[in-house]
Amino acid sequence: MRTNGRRILPALVVSVTLATGIVIGSLLSRGVRAAKTSTGVSDARPLTVASPAELSNSFAKIAELVEPAVVNINTESTVHVTRRRFRAPEDSPFDDFFDRFFQFGNPDGPPGEFRQQSLGSGVILDKSGYILTNFHVITQGAEDKLVDRINVYLHGDEGTKYKAKIIGTDKSTDLAVIKIEAGRPLSTTPLGDSESMRVGDWVLAVGSPFGLESTVTAGIVSAKGRDIEGGPEGQFKRFLQTDAAINPGNSGGPLVNLAGQVIGINTAIATRRGSYDGVGFAIPSNTARKVYNAIVTTGSVRRGAIGVTFRNDKNAALLRSFGADHGVVVQSVEAGSPAERAGLARGDVVITVNGKPIMNGDDLVAIVSDSDIGRKLKIEYLRDRKAMSTEVEVGDRNKIAGNLRRGEDLEGGEEPGEEAGGPLGVAVRNLTRDQAQELADELHLGSHPQGVLVTEVKPGSFASDLGLVRGDVILSFNHKTVSSVEEFNRLLSQIKSGSDVLLLIARQTPQRKFTTLFLA
Repeated sequence: MRTNGRRILPALVVSVTLATGIVIGSLLSRGVRAAKTSTGVSDARPLTVASPAELSNSFAKIAELVEPAVVNINTESTVHVTRRRFRAPEDSPFDDFFDRFFQFGNPDGPPGEFRQQSLGSGVILDKSGYILTNFHVITQGAEDKLVDRINVYLHGDEGTKYKAKIIGTDKSTDLAVIKIEAGRPLSTTPLGDSESMRVGDWVLAVGSPFGLESTVTAGIVSAKGRDIEGGPEGQFKRFLQTDAAINPGNSGGPLVNLAGQVIGINTAIATRRGSYDGVGFAIPSNTARKVYNAIVTTGSVRRGAIGVTFRNDKNAALLRSFGADHGVVVQSVEAGSPAERAGLARGDVVITVNGKPIMNGDDLVAIVSDSDIGRKLKIEYLRDRKAMSTEVEVGDRNKIAGNLRRGEDLEGGEEPGEEAGGPLGVAVRNLTRDQAQELADELHLGSHPQGVLVTEVKPGSFASDLGLVRGDVILSFNHKTVSSVEEFNRLLSQIKSGSDVLLLIARQTPQRKFTTLFLA
């Protein structure tokens, strides 16, 4: 099927384009004839469209302006192989961007060592040789080990190899700054304002896909603010989405506007084929600017944090359950964190920080992460529908531990759980005494263990719509503690059709750490 699709697609594209041209031509011709017979006078200004030649000239001028500042990056590493190398599923939605593109040796062979080469791109932002690229371009393996060597090739000087040194990295945004000594001023290109870009604006992607230096492709901004990762790291990216052709090797290269300004750093693709599928993602230039400036001035990126987790979206039912019309509901508070020392607790609704309204999680993250370490923030919040306030001293995000210690899998046990039906469409069973106590200790639930384990969620049910999944532990139902299956069923029987439902659940993260979430 894949082979046939590849052969048919070009023909489809051509035929659709021709069909569109014929329809537009017919409509324009009819419009001209109608205008000749009309006797009315209009004060409307005629709409104009740039000719293909004008647009082509614009693209060519931008390419000439930007290409000299785009570099080809080749990295080398020694890889230790102990067993057959794992390969990601063919339908994995997000590929590691250049996917360790060239690999020398035989990674699927017997144990040993082999040299691995990978390709990426970068953009020169300072004439003295400072280059912005992706963090994953200069690392290898799941443990993000830095590569052994970084070689940089300049546009028009592909025969000369420059060894680069790492100035600083920021894994949270997948960005890094490297530097070469070229012995002469280098061509640069400016960073633009990514926030000013609109969906539908033209953009060009420049880089070295599959090692083909100085490749330029065109497209538009397809969407803004995409979170393709989720979790705490995703909140610092918020990608620009584009349909400009991006392939393995483009990673770290610039996405530019029609003024020749960098408005994004190409970082990821969504694909089922391992290459361009029309959906690419770039780190916004406004994010890149902050990271670059921090790295070149201090060598690292420090972000503020207070030690809380929250649900990012504005969920009206969730807010109603806590008596708020806006704000962020605190789902968990890290032990020993600034938030805990300030008295914040699970279930509090943060409504303002330093007088600024908090409408969603992005608002809270933006204020806290941009604050200097040690700065005190005034936080106004609701607790049990009562307005309260506190002062929180901003901590260093790198030093605030992750959510709770590594936990054991709660799946298993002989009790299968009740049938997944009823108004929620969920099956639950009691936790064992040891499981309940362990969970209570890890989540600081007090001396009384609580919760029922979700063993099944009926597809298309209310529970499924809420976001419940198998393995979740329901801790409370509409603010009332759930201590057993019998208690859960009793509370469930009391709800009326059309009423709001609020669940506090415990869920294991991919790192097998427990965290708490509110679902409504």
